[in-house]
Amino acid sequence: MSKEKDDNYWRDKLTPEEFHVCRESGTERPFTGEYWDVFEDGVYRCRCCGEVLFHSDSKFEAHCGWPSFDAEMNEGVVAKRPDNSLGMQRIEIVCAKCDAHLGHVFPDGPTETGLRYCVNSLSIKLDTESGKEGK
Repeated sequence: MSKEKDDNYWRDKLTPEEFHVCRESGTERPFTGEYWDVFEDGVYRCRCCGEVLFHSDSKFEAHCGWPSFDAEMNEGVVAKRPDNSLGMQRIEIVCAKCDAHLGHVFPDGPTETGLRYCVNSLSIKLDTESGKEGK
């Protein structure tokens, strides 16, 4: 999978809601996504390209309404870039492999990393079979 896929490719592959979040940097409403309150063992993959992004061991309840993780699966699978939209200064997170918008990372996590990767459920897919591999 490459970052060079065009909008038509992604429109054919994703639902309209997934396309809006993943390719247009949209955000799903809090407490509505598939994974905000799921804590099964497994790995979370990019919904667009399948890259493994987060392990369920790093997921925690942040009470924000979106799936939250304190670390990416492997350094570099999640790319970070400044986001100054909506009159705020935030750090957007995207899949480093296909550039899918995932959400944002904040420096207010409760673990030793101090990070909270706040992710849209529409941008990830839980793989419970691969989670047996561990970290």
